[in-house]
Amino acid sequence: MEEEWKKKKQKSFWLGVIAGVCVVSAIVLGCAIGGFLWFKDNSSKEFLGKKESTKLRVIQAMISRYYYKDVTEEDMADGLYKGLVASTDDPYSQYFTPKEYEQLKEETSGNYAGIGALLGRPTGTTNTLVTKVYDNSPAQEAGLKKNDEIVSADGYRSEHFETLSDFVNHIRGEESSDVTIVYKRAGKEKSVIIKRKNIEIPSVLYYMLDQKKGIGYIEIMEFTGNTQKEFEHALADLKRQGLKAVVYDVRMNPGGLVDQVTGILDDLLPKGTTVSMKDKKGREVTYSSDDRTQEKIPCVVLTSGQSASAAEIFAGAIRDFKYGTLIGTKTFGKGIVQQTMPLSDGSAVKLTTETYYTPSGDCIHKKGIKPDLELQYKFKGDKERADLSVDTYDYKNDNQIQKGMEILKKELSR
Repeated sequence: MEEEWKKKKQKSFWLGVIAGVCVVSAIVLGCAIGGFLWFKDNSSKEFLGKKESTKLRVIQAMISRYYYKDVTEEDMADGLYKGLVASTDDPYSQYFTPKEYEQLKEETSGNYAGIGALLGRPTGTTNTLVTKVYDNSPAQEAGLKKNDEIVSADGYRSEHFETLSDFVNHIRGEESSDVTIVYKRAGKEKSVIIKRKNIEIPSVLYYMLDQKKGIGYIEIMEFTGNTQKEFEHALADLKRQGLKAVVYDVRMNPGGLVDQVTGILDDLLPKGTTVSMKDKKGREVTYSSDDRTQEKIPCVVLTSGQSASAAEIFAGAIRDFKYGTLIGTKTFGKGIVQQTMPLSDGSAVKLTTETYYTPSGDCIHKKGIKPDLELQYKFKGDKERADLSVDTYDYKNDNQIQKGMEILKKELSR
């Protein structure tokens, strides 16, 4: 399992994982009435009065009569709902159509029907590159390799999609359906038909760094629905290999599910609060670890500016419990929590509802977490290979991993 961090540490990629930098916990609130979500609130007047309703009907009529393309009533209604949520001026709050909500649940579950390849876009380009091909996947069977450029899917070219997420969603589809992929390798294009199948996306990667010293490595790439189980399996397997100390890596982790990160912290830490959350009325929810399990293994945690949200909950708890040493650069600084609230028609609304605090009471929103040891990432290998299909990444050339191993070796020698 030693194909980690690859060239994504050498080039800046936005990975095609749409769960993104948000902490999501689905709850059901209220009910859908006439297409709107209403909560009983005696302190506010009815949102849509006669004046607002009349204006909406006028705008609808103008669109239907004058807009140069046909717009369905469903699309207009969805635009209305999206606009209402957008009034919060919050990039993390949004309205999901039923189709979009199904995609969100698929992505956060860690399972989807697709080709089994992780895609990325080099910063500032519209090129789509294969950053990883999963074992026993349709992509592997079709011959796709890391660093192949995906030119198009079913005739739709990559550069015509505004975001990588849109292109990834286009490639995904129903299980057993076909998608025609045109890819480029060494300047030559090739077309291949790939049959989609259900893919379980691993969120944890692990291996031994130093068998003799017993130093292991666990990268948590994202906190999806399977992450705690994957993490526990990784830790147990490394222990069977003689684990005595571990490097945890959340450098490229954009966040994910609250219950998964707090579950992992419960596995590791002694009794105490691991994170607390407060809403605008000051109501607090806390997550805690108990005494049933506690790992007394020396550790370091690698962080970067792309460590966000749930990854920062993880790093913040490790820091405040003085459980391990944080190495790398300051984290992203997303200290707010979103809740996704389903509606009866299959749609959903995601809203930022709370601010979270580390065990010491620190609010890290918009300021991030400063590591104990600040160390810029510097890959010491060959970054300028003309043949990008050759992966030159090696943890021995990763200065942050090497610093982590150095610290752990000193701790083990005490």
